[in-house]
Amino acid sequence: MPDFTTLSDYLEASATRSPDRPAVVDPSGETLSYRTFDERANRVANWLVSVGVQPGDRVGICLPKGINSLSCVFGILKAGGVYVPVDYTAPSERNRYIFSNCQVKAAFVDHRCTKVFEQPGDNGHMPGTIMVFGESKQWISADILAQQPTTRPKVPRRGPDDLAYILYTSGSTGLPKGVMLSQENGTSYVDWCTEVFSPTADDRFTSHAPFHFDLSILDIYVPIKHGATLYIISEELGKNAAALGPFIEQNRITCWYSVPSILSLMTQFGKLELCDCSSLRIVNFAGEVFPVKYLRRLRELWPHPRFFNLYGPTETNVCTYFEVPKHVPPEREEPYPIGKVCSHCKDLVIGDDGRPVPHGEEGLLYIAGKPVLQGYWADPERTNKAFLTFNGERYYNTGDVVRPDENGDYVFLGRKDRMVKRHGYRIELGEIEAALYKHPGVAEAAAIAFSPGGDAVTIQAVLAPKPGAKLGIIAMKQHSAATLPAYMIPDTFVFLDQLPQTSTGKIDYQALLRQARGG
Repeated sequence: MPDFTTLSDYLEASATRSPDRPAVVDPSGETLSYRTFDERANRVANWLVSVGVQPGDRVGICLPKGINSLSCVFGILKAGGVYVPVDYTAPSERNRYIFSNCQVKAAFVDHRCTKVFEQPGDNGHMPGTIMVFGESKQWISADILAQQPTTRPKVPRRGPDDLAYILYTSGSTGLPKGVMLSQENGTSYVDWCTEVFSPTADDRFTSHAPFHFDLSILDIYVPIKHGATLYIISEELGKNAAALGPFIEQNRITCWYSVPSILSLMTQFGKLELCDCSSLRIVNFAGEVFPVKYLRRLRELWPHPRFFNLYGPTETNVCTYFEVPKHVPPEREEPYPIGKVCSHCKDLVIGDDGRPVPHGEEGLLYIAGKPVLQGYWADPERTNKAFLTFNGERYYNTGDVVRPDENGDYVFLGRKDRMVKRHGYRIELGEIEAALYKHPGVAEAAAIAFSPGGDAVTIQAVLAPKPGAKLGIIAMKQHSAATLPAYMIPDTFVFLDQLPQTSTGKIDYQALLRQARGG
């Protein structure tokens, strides 16, 4: 197989090699061949070029998952642009900030999400589902895209160091931060996946993760590189644990990738014992700790596939991995390690003194190599703080505390800062607090996270009202839904007259955690 410089090269090579093979299956059941899928992406690219999008320009995507949004991803890349996907179900204010922050030149927006722009063209009257928001602030229907040429536009080819996509993650200041990822950041990871998972054209992959989530990079590009078939799972189906086992059986899925929480739900409520999932050969999970009791049961239900625990922040994608043994002992209670560093990465464990720790001791995990981000969009200060130079190489601080076990596999011990992972999403508790403070009746707000019984992370909001104000659970849930993405909304709300303070006058988070845990 040839070397690839850019992510869009994968689609063109597979379309040339196997034009009639099925490339993508939409949640609606529509199937596109590689030839047709490539032509759709070319139409998107040609339209973008015609309205002035130039190499390096950012182009937003605010659409439901499907063939249309995936065509936009590849069309943007073919035009030389940088795609910026957002959660189309998130509050408009958050998506508006993201598109404004990275100065998108155009955006594909679902007709239900027009508030993402404060002044949509044509007084908000839009002619179709897929819209393109250009410099002229005009809305363009999908019919216009269908009239574009089906050959790739003649634009300068992008190089390995050029930006390919920006993924926004939760920020400690209360605002999302843009992780800048290059073509090589993406292709080096896909190359590693090729090395470890040995994909072929006969594989059937699922796209379970939303496109604004870093798990989507494996979902999208690994099958397209190898001429395999990609089954896009809608947001609705992706949350329906009872329907996913039959989906795997019906479509003879071979490669699965999701956060552990959905696999745990499938194990508990999916009636997997009634489904024939013997087609599976790879089951990958990432983004959070997989409780052993559910992993053990899933291993019993699915004894044949290889299971991999993949670890890494958005800034590095996957940087360590661990293959779960076929038999999970009944006496095992602690989660499995996050494993050893991937072949395209380098690792360091740094202690509190800023130096590498002796072998076997715990410390902060730093990662260097081809998959490491270029930096944070328009935030050089944050970028500089995130890196350490060691022996002439630039290492990224993951913020995660690890310790190698007796086999040399890293064991995840927790976060150094106040960032947590839930349902695979990395969440800054400070961003939740910033949203809670927007409520006019809130005087003090704190967000804490803990894992009752070692299970999934619970986020609790602790609030103190302003004098004369009354705060209630329903009102605060409604406020949270209007200001935060669904995965960041606190699970529980506690109301106090005043939040506890430390001797320096700061909120005493440890006291709040003890109270939440019943201590």
